[in-house]
Amino acid sequence: MSTSRQPPWYPHRSSRRRIVAAAVAVVMAVALTPGTPLASTHLGGWSYPVGHHDGPADVVRGFDPPDEPWLGGHRGVDLHAAPGSTVRAAAAGHVTHAGLVAGRGVVVVRHGTLRTTYEPVDAIVDAGTDVAAGAPIGTLSTIGSHCPPAACLHWGAIDGERYVDPLRLVRSPAVRLLPLGERTLTERPPPPPRRPEPTGLRWPVRNPYVTSPYGMRTHPITGVRKLHDGTDLRAPCGTPILAAAAGEVVSVGSRGAYGLQVGIHHGTFGSTTLATSYSHLSRFAVERGQPVDVGEVIGWAGTTGLSTGCHLHFMVYADGRLTNPTDWLPADEAAARSPAGPNP
Repeated sequence: MSTSRQPPWYPHRSSRRRIVAAAVAVVMAVALTPGTPLASTHLGGWSYPVGHHDGPADVVRGFDPPDEPWLGGHRGVDLHAAPGSTVRAAAAGHVTHAGLVAGRGVVVVRHGTLRTTYEPVDAIVDAGTDVAAGAPIGTLSTIGSHCPPAACLHWGAIDGERYVDPLRLVRSPAVRLLPLGERTLTERPPPPPRRPEPTGLRWPVRNPYVTSPYGMRTHPITGVRKLHDGTDLRAPCGTPILAAAAGEVVSVGSRGAYGLQVGIHHGTFGSTTLATSYSHLSRFAVERGQPVDVGEVIGWAGTTGLSTGCHLHFMVYADGRLTNPTDWLPADEAAARSPAGPNP
């Protein structure tokens, strides 16, 4: 009986075992390393962030991405839950943000190339924390809810720069569409938010004059055509900037291209929760957590951040979403618009 001979480069049996073991270790390391494709993140398993881990999820509003990145749409899903409910990480990951954004609590967890977002949430984790699948990351808040007066969690998922339907991450996406109030919720966008009562927002500068309105424009510095997410108001350097309504200061600090910025949460007007922000300031007159009255000086105009000159960039969030600020300001104090041309 002849014995087959292996090529001279073929390793010994014990060496082959070590090579196989090393190969398995490399494959597992690659599969669990940040930056892996979306499919590999399923190794850790996904579950619903509120309610029962395996569902069914009570969906108030489903995923409805916009046709273009700057257009309106619904870039996640709204899941019904009681206020104060525990919000969990849908999968193992790394917390990259845990704090307030325009007056509402937001937690962001990265899972390789994918990141998931949870709002409005009172976070119990800090940025930089590693979390296991199903680990509590906070409790559900009603401030900034997408479903006023009810509470719901807005759960989003972004793969690279592309929004994806988070329900597709769960192995058994059992869902129930829920009615809210007198309207049965479907995939159709909700009606626009109602304007506040006359006791709502006031202009944040005296003698207001709009130099660049909310909407699409070519950025005067970068040359990129994109959404101008607020209204620019003429305000020479040092002009007092006024709180548009009574509320609580929720953020004070430097915010990249927005420069020195103040954010104020104003509570609910009718059934709409409003928050405002004031950017490109030269200095502050308030601190985080401070209550302010309508018309109170919160800072002074400047040109900090990505700006071509002193002015105020004023933003309004209605139920946590950016809206046209002039839609919420008194018509009898309507500001004139500047001629077409470069804007700060």
